[in-house]
This record gives sequence, C-alpha cells and structure tokens, in this order.
Amino acid sequence: MSTEPDCIFCRIVAGELPSRKVYEDEAALAFLDLAPFHRGHTLVIPKQHVVDIRTAGGAFTAVAPAVEHVSALVGEKLGADGVNVFTSAGATAGQDVFHLHVHVVPRYASHAGLRHLFERDTDTSSEALDAVLAELTS
Repeated sequence: MSTEPDCIFCRIVAGELPSRKVYEDEAALAFLDLAPFHRGHTLVIPKQHVVDIRTAGGAFTAVAPAVEHVSALVGEKLGADGVNVFTSAGATAGQDVFHLHVHVVPRYASHAGLRHLFERDTDTSSEALDAVLAELTS
C-alpha cells in the first residue's frame, strides 16, 4: 500500500495520529471532520495514498462502499434528513489535505439547501465531536 510519511491522512491510517473513526473496511477509513460543516460531517479516505480524484486510479471507486455506508449511518444514527457527498481536487477547488477524501455532510431540515451547506457547525469542541462519535458507533 502506497503511503506518504508527511501526509496527515496517511499518518491517521497508520495509527500515528488519532481520529474519531466512524467506519473502516479493507480499502477505506472514515472519521469525523474536526471542523464540520454540519453535525456528523465525516471524511472517507482511501487507505492508500492518492492525491485526488484526478489521480485516483480506482481508489475513488474502492471507497464508494464506505461512502454509501457512512451516508446511511448518519441518517439512521443522527437523524439526518439528507446528505451531501463531494470531493475537491486541487488547491483551487479548496483541497487543503492532498490525500483523496470524500466529504459526507449530513443535512438537516433546519438548514436545508445548498446555500447552507458550507456554514460551519457552531459546536466543534472535542466534547461535541465525541458525542457525535458515540452516537454513530453505538
């Protein structure tokens, strides 16, 4: 498996850095975003290092089952009314960690529509993230 020693996501996969793991399978790891747009915002990454979707070489397809699982999980466990799923490729598109990652953003009726997608959750404390993790993994 290809990894990059300076990549924060590769270090999370290797267990060198902590994360709030929501789901894991052979190809992917899913964990809570530390600066969520909405409660339960989860990142799904391939375990192998791939810069972005333009160079994925099949990694995007390999993480699709994990994306589907997490999308269903946030509806079931957090009561999300909908979900946005997206990835960014390159700094111009807003990518700031250059390891392919798919955002699974739970959406709630109180903040419906695309215009509210990128409003940050007001409580991003460790306690709030731990509470969401407990709900998702119980």
